[in-house]
Amino acid sequence: MNSSSSRFASFEFLRIIVPGTYVICIVFTFLTVFGIYSLQFKFSDLSVLIFFVGSILAGLTFYAKETPKKRKAFQTNQPSIFILERSRELTATKPLSEDEARRLYFYLLNHEMPITVHDKIFFFGMIYSIMINIRRTSFWFGLVGILALIIQVVSQSAFSQQAFASVVIIWVIYAVNVRYNKADRKMQENYQDQIFWLEMNIKKVDELIIQRTTSETK
Repeated sequence: MNSSSSRFASFEFLRIIVPGTYVICIVFTFLTVFGIYSLQFKFSDLSVLIFFVGSILAGLTFYAKETPKKRKAFQTNQPSIFILERSRELTATKPLSEDEARRLYFYLLNHEMPITVHDKIFFFGMIYSIMINIRRTSFWFGLVGILALIIQVVSQSAFSQQAFASVVIIWVIYAVNVRYNKADRKMQENYQDQIFWLEMNIKKVDELIIQRTTSETK
């Protein structure tokens, strides 16, 4: 169980640090190439600390918003819906609520499903969150970059090649993320694998549903 908790903590840390680092890298790049601030980044203790703390803060902002979880690919065909529907078939008088079905799903995931299934859903959930946040970051910074290029052309009658290349790279990252996106499909595949496990262990699922609904009625 400790190793599982350690892996979970690692997955969650990567969900924070990777998108946050990407944001800070773009910010520092834009400050430099658009001449807002002449950044000579040296690997001193203070500069590394600023970079790391900035990455953590930016990543925590993404983590707190949890916008990837609002996407259709994340919400569709969730295993908790299977449990909810099963509870309605078993106990027509008082089935589980959506929150109760979700809690029961996580109980099964953490205590009954094989550790490989458990780690797989958290791993691909991490990948899904990172890729969606990188996509959205690239899109919005790409727009900011285009606007900054226009302002640079208007004010200086030319634009920096470094600035232009930076904006192009950001849009390439966005385009590749959209074109070769496997995160949505992988999340759905993981859900289907878990639903299959629930179907194959339906007696256990039914027992826990009945146990839960019975305790609620007492």
